[in-house]
Amino acid sequence: MKKIMTAVIIMLAVKGSAQTDSSTSPLTISGYLETYYTYDFGKPAGHDRQPFLYSFNRHNEVNINMAMIKADYQTSVIRANLALMTGTYANANLAAEPGVLKNIYEANAGVKLSKKKELWVDAGIFASHIGFESAIGKDCWALTRGILADNSPYYESGVKLSYTSDNGKWFASGLVLNGWQRIQRVNGNNTPAFGHQLTYKPNDKITLNSSSFIGNDKPDSSRQMRYFHNFYGIWQISNQFAITAGFDIGAEQKVKGSSRYNNWYTPVLMTRFSVNARHHITARGEYYHDTHGVIIASGSPNGFQTWGYSLNYDWMIRNNVLWRIEGRGFTAKDKIFFQGDTPVNNNFFVSTALALSF
Repeated sequence: MKKIMTAVIIMLAVKGSAQTDSSTSPLTISGYLETYYTYDFGKPAGHDRQPFLYSFNRHNEVNINMAMIKADYQTSVIRANLALMTGTYANANLAAEPGVLKNIYEANAGVKLSKKKELWVDAGIFASHIGFESAIGKDCWALTRGILADNSPYYESGVKLSYTSDNGKWFASGLVLNGWQRIQRVNGNNTPAFGHQLTYKPNDKITLNSSSFIGNDKPDSSRQMRYFHNFYGIWQISNQFAITAGFDIGAEQKVKGSSRYNNWYTPVLMTRFSVNARHHITARGEYYHDTHGVIIASGSPNGFQTWGYSLNYDWMIRNNVLWRIEGRGFTAKDKIFFQGDTPVNNNFFVSTALALSF
């Protein structure tokens, strides 16, 4: 952590020098801080909430979901990003990564391959190419992330070849990755993983996206190939009303070499109503079906079959200050939640957060 703080100080010093000629400098420094408080009516004694939640996952305490500082370097032919973070999101979501890798949000560099076309190759650690929600709360419609976002990759490492069309309507990328949400490979794993992303924006009101992952997240001795696809669409129906719909589906071999697979899937629907530019209300409905525990191991007779719902209110206090409050609940087929020490099939919690960006 001492090394990380030293790096942050150096980056801030660079910011001070870069600001002397900000109009021509290719370097940009930015930051993000998101504090939160969550009260879970299940009252977990250890303060850790549901094991399938990786953001805002501490009960009855004021905490930091994410604090991040980022340096972005961009010219017409070279680009690089370095972002360091801390918070309960990093502790939970990067628990499998060793040492200071837990504190890296992204670290990548790229070069443009064509003089006339937007064709790039980038390598390093990236935010995931999967899904419409990210770890940066202010960029998401709701305070907490959906079950599908919390249980698909938030980050990845590898090499990416990407292309943006001249009119900006199409974006396509192909990726070679270290694994399913991995910076460091699983010991004994030498299986390459692959991904793709295809995004179509015919206008400023519609976004359609297809993303995939193919790979193995276990040692080669017990290789179980995983095939996963994410689709979502965002429609800005009017100045006040917008809809996001998403659907994830995946399959993983039951055992090495098997032609039989364990499947899981999850649909989500979100609607957002903008009272004005500073006040927004978002409702969410979702369902996660993973009877074999490929992604979420519940240990219950029927596996993880859970409905979720939430209602969120946002107030943009300033252009860079966002306050939010959200009520959210889950209802499962089996009694996979707890009310104190009593198993129950439902859970409800309330969260509030304050996010500051610069």
